[in-house]
Amino acid sequence: MRIGLFADAYLPYVSGVTNHIRLYKRYYEEHGHEVFLFTFGSRNYPDDEPNVIRSLALPWGKSGWSFSMVYGKEARDLLPTLDLVHVHHPFQSGRMMLPYVKRYDLPLVFTNHTRYDIYSDAYGSLIPQAPRYAVLASMLKSVVFASDLVICPSGSITHWLADFADYARAVTIPNGIDIDAFAHPLPGAYSRGQLGIGADDVVFCYAGRLSPEKNTDYLFDEFFRAARDLPQAKLLIIGGGKDLDACRERAFESSHADQVIFTGELPYSELPGLEALADVFVTGSVSEVHPLVVLEAMAAHLPIVAINSPGIADTITDGESGLLGAAPEPGELSDNLVRIARDADLRARLAQGAFACASQYSLDNTAGKVLARYEALVDAHRSAAAKPHRRTRAAAPRSPRKPKTTPTPRKKSETSPS
Repeated sequence: MRIGLFADAYLPYVSGVTNHIRLYKRYYEEHGHEVFLFTFGSRNYPDDEPNVIRSLALPWGKSGWSFSMVYGKEARDLLPTLDLVHVHHPFQSGRMMLPYVKRYDLPLVFTNHTRYDIYSDAYGSLIPQAPRYAVLASMLKSVVFASDLVICPSGSITHWLADFADYARAVTIPNGIDIDAFAHPLPGAYSRGQLGIGADDVVFCYAGRLSPEKNTDYLFDEFFRAARDLPQAKLLIIGGGKDLDACRERAFESSHADQVIFTGELPYSELPGLEALADVFVTGSVSEVHPLVVLEAMAAHLPIVAINSPGIADTITDGESGLLGAAPEPGELSDNLVRIARDADLRARLAQGAFACASQYSLDNTAGKVLARYEALVDAHRSAAAKPHRRTRAAAPRSPRKPKTTPTPRKKSETSPS
């Protein structure tokens, strides 16, 4: 098959969706398919993978996102050669693809990766919620109801899509991870000693963006609360984001500055080696759909400390693969941080449960299921195109043709005056 993957943003912007698309693209290619990734931004970015098609766009400041209203010529020329279209964002790339899908009669797949209502609360709170949600729902509906297949990575997001966009036909297929890369990481560029981590320290690790929707203020509040009782605790922050400088300043001004380590934004390839230095993964986010960073941490044999919320609760079983607080309130995260730091046996047992849970998210179990859906859609589309169209109603009887008659030439006297 010739598969088209469409995303509003891609590398160098780093996110869970970016990593997901990159991983699945490689998986499909390894299984013999030709895969094209269509996105927006500078065409001068040095991609290290084939068939990344970038259409010129205006950057949204330093966010990593770009704005455009048209696909470039290279993209437009490739579109009619595709067998299937899979969009990963419902706004720019998703809505822009709709006329092309219709024009070229292509099967359309959409994956809903995000709780867009929560993101809009974080970034668009100046707009009243009711009209903001109405616009979001309308944009989502325009894509999901035009799709041949809608995928949600977790049961909670499947239910959310039914409530928020009145779409109840989505299928749940979890996102997958490269388990081996985290279970058996290659030596990284850092060691515990280089990062100032002692032999007896307990390292809590957070990986991801530092931004409002990730609830990072709550994460720091709870770590500082726990650190009062845990002088041997360290918080390793892997990643960047719009709040990185503010988080650094906050840690510096606290009485626990020596217990917080920031790596800044790093290549994704460094993540497995850094997580191998940690003992526990922690997050305060309640906006997750199916958090890949959590699955990757579990594959790295890290128990999870988090808040019971959609996406997290779909992935973590309290007391088996991690510890879940009831709500993002004072003490709910910090009490579990103290508990797991002081109990090495508990950490070891939860680490085993976390790895066992992560194993079910192998690419063969996840990307393989999506690929099977692709093949079924393409086969059905080709079969439908090969069948002759049947009349939906009886044709009206034709009126009998009148016999042709040779016109009689008019006499010269009957012609009009010149």
